[in-house]
Amino acid sequence: MNQIDTGKLIANCRKEKGMTQAQLAEKLNITDRAVSKWETGKCMPDSSIMLALCNILDVTVNELLSGERIEMNNYEEKVNENLIELKRKDENNINKNTIISVIYTITMVVGILVCCICDVAISGTLTWSLITLSSILVTWITSFPIILFGKKGISVAMIAISIFILPFMYILSILVKVKDVFSIGAIMSIISMVYLWIIYFLYYRLKERKLLAIGITFLTAIPFTLLINIILSKKIGEPVIDVWDILSVFILLIIAVAFIIGDYARRKGYVR
Repeated sequence: MNQIDTGKLIANCRKEKGMTQAQLAEKLNITDRAVSKWETGKCMPDSSIMLALCNILDVTVNELLSGERIEMNNYEEKVNENLIELKRKDENNINKNTIISVIYTITMVVGILVCCICDVAISGTLTWSLITLSSILVTWITSFPIILFGKKGISVAMIAISIFILPFMYILSILVKVKDVFSIGAIMSIISMVYLWIIYFLYYRLKERKLLAIGITFLTAIPFTLLINIILSKKIGEPVIDVWDILSVFILLIIAVAFIIGDYARRKGYVR
């Protein structure tokens, strides 16, 4: 299985169909830049659109992965070769991620031990190190799935942080002995998690249109920023909107519009 061969096959089949890169991209609801990356061998088509791509180009998935048309007498042999290659790549990725995960975990444990030892040496007991300990544990729980599984672990990390964020804020409020840490922090955490889940599903739906996803991310940040300001205004008496908030919203709006226009231009083929 060779990305360059696959790219050449995609380009040849597309040309046989009399399609441009932009036309093929439009049929798959992706950018022509993605098609260009396939054809130059820089990356492979995402598995979620591979069947649709094969149907458009009139090739089988096995032919696409092999990067060549396959005669029936060689078909089974090529299937086995591709399956073995895919399995080998998955195993290599898992082994690499496992090593990184172990190193990451060891680093976290060493950090906890150093903080606890320093705290005991200075205070005679565990005081401020408990805050560090709880923070590191929550960070590890929410980041470990991504380090171990890559993109596949993002959903697990999102679920983990959704579960642990409120207990963490409660424990933190006890450790610092300030009730407002939980009462205000819990509300901010819930709003933040809602925003993160919206962005997560947004990128999942627009995985091949990153510019549009980024633009909507910045655009969606505006109402959430205003909502947080309103809540903080009621809790601590801060003004709902000041000059810096207006400036922030203006900057977010400009960035959002720029990315959305960039996505439109790329879809229309004005930029590559």
